[in-house]
Amino acid sequence: MKKKYYKAKSTFTFKTNFIRILWNVVYYLLFRFSPLYLVGYRRAILRVFGAKIDTKVRIYPSVKIWLPSNLSIKKGSVLGKEVNVYNQGHISIDKNVIISQYSHLCSSSHNYSFKNPYLPLYTHPITIEKNCWVCADAFIGPGVKLSKGTVVGARSVIFKDTIINGVYMGNPGKLIKKRKYKK
Repeated sequence: MKKKYYKAKSTFTFKTNFIRILWNVVYYLLFRFSPLYLVGYRRAILRVFGAKIDTKVRIYPSVKIWLPSNLSIKKGSVLGKEVNVYNQGHISIDKNVIISQYSHLCSSSHNYSFKNPYLPLYTHPITIEKNCWVCADAFIGPGVKLSKGTVVGARSVIFKDTIINGVYMGNPGKLIKKRKYKK
């Protein structure tokens, strides 16, 4: 019986791969070890690589971004230390969002069908609406929309869209209550 061989093809173009190599060099030489207070400097570097970033966005130097051109962040948002922005697909972050330390935003996955042993990549954008808080070490999966005011508890995992002002905890993340604001 003959074995069937599949020819693997690259998921990304030569241009994307080249930009990623260049980005990684710049990341480790100029971005990663920049002083904490140079937030404008880090925003400028990300803009050079195609990120759409408003003013008053705070990005810590230890944030790992897969491809800056697949990222847009609006005014007043924060990416905390050691956040992993694995944005093979687009990630959009609205105003006044906090992504706390060690959190993961992952906008891609693989087709695990056994018909193709190379498990081809697919991407789904992540949208995080205004006033959301993703607490420490949380994971946001591909295609998720965090509705405005959502809180994702520490170490929680979200794979489905959330409701407005919902507070989610656990793995998988479950709605535990609605967020209430004090006047």
